[in-house]
Amino acid sequence: MRDANTIVRDRQLLIRRQMDDRGISLKAVSLDSKIPYATVVSYFPGERDRQPAVIPGAAIYTLLTTKALPVDLLSLLLPDGFQIVRADEGLDHDEIERQCRDFLATKGEAHRPDSPGGREISDCERVALDGKVVAMRGRA
Repeated sequence: MRDANTIVRDRQLLIRRQMDDRGISLKAVSLDSKIPYATVVSYFPGERDRQPAVIPGAAIYTLLTTKALPVDLLSLLLPDGFQIVRADEGLDHDEIERQCRDFLATKGEAHRPDSPGGREISDCERVALDGKVVAMRGRA
């Protein structure tokens, strides 16, 4: 079994590929987070043969609080089944109700015979539903 540092480093390389795909520059991450550019590059190198420095918790905290990287990318550092979500300070019951109704409507549409998976939930529908659940968990 691979050790945790190897797993985290592999996920940091995955984050870098996602950053490139999304057009998120290392300079922007450095400027937004105030983490020195060379340090950001050490966490998310572009060369596949270069091993990234294991990103410390303090850097993750900074990237989250400055919103320098999207939470879905930083969630890639966590074990499968875990995600970083923003939780509001207070509960807005009206918003929670809206999100629940939105989830139920989307789930109902997924079970229609003319949906992509027929009566079964397709992969694209599952992704949409999972996103709605994550959003609801961040509110509750």
